[in-house]
Amino acid sequence: MMKAVRFTLSCFMLSAVLIAGEPLTVDSSQTKVDFTLPSLLHTVHGEFRLKRGALNFDPQTGALSGELVVDATSGESGNGSRDKRMHNAILESAKYPEITFRPDRVDGKVVASGKSQVRVHGMFTIHGAEHEVMAPASVDASNGVYMVELKLEVPYVKWGMKNPSTLMLRVNDTVTIDVRTRIATASARSAL
Repeated sequence: MMKAVRFTLSCFMLSAVLIAGEPLTVDSSQTKVDFTLPSLLHTVHGEFRLKRGALNFDPQTGALSGELVVDATSGESGNGSRDKRMHNAILESAKYPEITFRPDRVDGKVVASGKSQVRVHGMFTIHGAEHEVMAPASVDASNGVYMVELKLEVPYVKWGMKNPSTLMLRVNDTVTIDVRTRIATASARSAL
């Protein structure tokens, strides 16, 4: 009898761990990666495309693993000559075609249903170099689906990239990256 109870408890605990650490898939069709670069005359807005993304999250401990990979060559601001300069001289996207974010933890509590304000810690790789970051994020959870908005401040000049300023146009040396995405557990995806 005790063996049966221990076995049942072990199965229950294993199920709880698997549910808590259930893989999350990032829906690339519902992901927007926008950038904003303020300048003296106007603010430059643009976007990148998500290449792939998968995460594992344990809401009990806040442990987060996986990665979001952005196609650096997809960056567009709506101005062909500016985009060409961005790719050739600043991002060097032919040499460094991916921008990655590998989160490792969430500071703050993500509620199972409703809105949460948290901070996501991880490593951000751009232009061939890895940098530690902490980004504020808002999460709206419902039935295994998480709508996430994350904001990264990237001091690209400090991180070794060129500042595209000219004599006539001065731009900020920090760019803001806003990520809005839909992330879902396998069970939530199959229920849709």
